[in-house]
Amino acid sequence: MKKLFLFAVVASVVTFGFTSCKKDYDCTCTTAAGVKTTTTFPKTTKSDATDACNALSAISAIGGGSCSLN
Repeated sequence: MKKLFLFAVVASVVTFGFTSCKKDYDCTCTTAAGVKTTTTFPKTTKSDATDACNALSAISAIGGGSCSLN
């Protein structure tokens, strides 16, 4: 019985460890003129939101702006 319980606990930890935590992330961009815009990425992983915000930052950098993930 102890082995079965231990196996169930380990299986649960592994299962939850490999699932992605999806939530809303905000990417705030500031232009060279000081104008701020916020883009929300709903129900996404932090990795995907970071990639999307970095893409916005690359576009914003052309005009002298920058973006950061909040």
